[in-house]
Amino acid sequence: MTNNPFDSMIQTLLQPLRFLKGVAGGYLAYPVAERIEKRLITPKVTELRDYYSLTPELRRKISLDRLQKILEFAGSQVPYYKDLFRERNFDVSKVGKDPDYLTEIPYLTKEIIREQGGRMFSTPLENIPHHARKTGGSTGISCMIYYDQEGLDYSAAVVRYARHRIGKGYHRSELHFACRFPDAIKPKWPTREDLKCFTMNRSNIFFNRLDDIGLDEILQTLMARRPFMVHAHPSTIYAMACFVERKYGKVKLFDIFESSGELLQPYQRSKISSIFECEVIDRYGLAELGVMAYELEGPGSGLQVFDSEGWAESRPLDIQGVTDEELVFTGYRNKLMPLIRYRTGDLAKVQYRDSVPYLTDVVGRIHDFVPIKSVPHPTHHIMDMLDHRVGGIQEFQIDLRTTPPTLRIVPEHSISQEDIRRKVENFWPETFLIEFVSHDNFIRVGHLSKFRHVVSV
Repeated sequence: MTNNPFDSMIQTLLQPLRFLKGVAGGYLAYPVAERIEKRLITPKVTELRDYYSLTPELRRKISLDRLQKILEFAGSQVPYYKDLFRERNFDVSKVGKDPDYLTEIPYLTKEIIREQGGRMFSTPLENIPHHARKTGGSTGISCMIYYDQEGLDYSAAVVRYARHRIGKGYHRSELHFACRFPDAIKPKWPTREDLKCFTMNRSNIFFNRLDDIGLDEILQTLMARRPFMVHAHPSTIYAMACFVERKYGKVKLFDIFESSGELLQPYQRSKISSIFECEVIDRYGLAELGVMAYELEGPGSGLQVFDSEGWAESRPLDIQGVTDEELVFTGYRNKLMPLIRYRTGDLAKVQYRDSVPYLTDVVGRIHDFVPIKSVPHPTHHIMDMLDHRVGGIQEFQIDLRTTPPTLRIVPEHSISQEDIRRKVENFWPETFLIEFVSHDNFIRVGHLSKFRHVVSV
């Protein structure tokens, strides 16, 4: 793309104003917002900074101590774990000396969480402030996870700390990609989200299509805002990179791309880095625990596990000739709903490098594109629509092998199928064959029979 001298001049003139806005939001307004919202994030960022300045050996000792403490807490306060530990004669004190003893506890799955319900909580939800998070369902059935305030604050602190480590100072801007709902009503300014964006020096870009029209709209927004960092699914930014390369060649629009929500493929990293002349940072996170691994030392340095936040294991699949392993986590921070030896459904291995845990061979959630009226729509957009606008859907899968595509839906038991059908057809008229099914009717792939939202072959 040919640089416009006038545009370059405008960007140069705006730079000091953007810097001042960033300083005002990130360093002045943020602490005020913390107090107003009764959040304690900044002290936790300091705690993380101190923790990761320690030697790996000392960090491991502290991490083991935290592992033992969350087990002690769960075994005394959470009904499900109380009964489980008693039935297994599990001695929590042994874990601090021998972490392999943790394998005496059976794995936790989404199915168990749904089945146990309130027995997974240390305190009834009505007695404590809490925050609900729904798992995406790309690695199994969906379920609700509830955070206490402390757990949520630690999760926010981890992200803030990690971004600062890679050079994204609090005064530097970030842009987040988000789903655009067709029935959304724009509220009057300023909203709570506007104030949140100001304090975090963040802005949002809303999109719902990735054809040339949609991609050009995204490009124009990026050119106007010039963020320091972009946060999005890698498949979205890869589509952008292919579009820009085809139309303009190379364009530097931001300094860092932070991948989120999907597996970052090597070809995506290479293309994005080359076309946008930026650093590409990978991370691993999940709704159940937050961000648990990050390329803290920069692009390609490896996904370092946040051992301050949880204990990572990888479970061999016990299939002859298969070397893949499933990622398992025990979280330290969320005492409302402790997750101990939680099977993530993602394939990955935990390996130590100089006594520091890293994730390798990660196979995360890969979101495909679904053509709707010849316009490609990312799966996460359809997921957001079904979750937030249709509702009552436990899981879905789109089969592109039929014409038109088949949308298979597992409805929640108490929801009317006709109501779901009406809403889907209202948003996407004459687009899908709709089938209401059970989870057994889904097509699964891979050694672990992994679920995919889109089936094409």
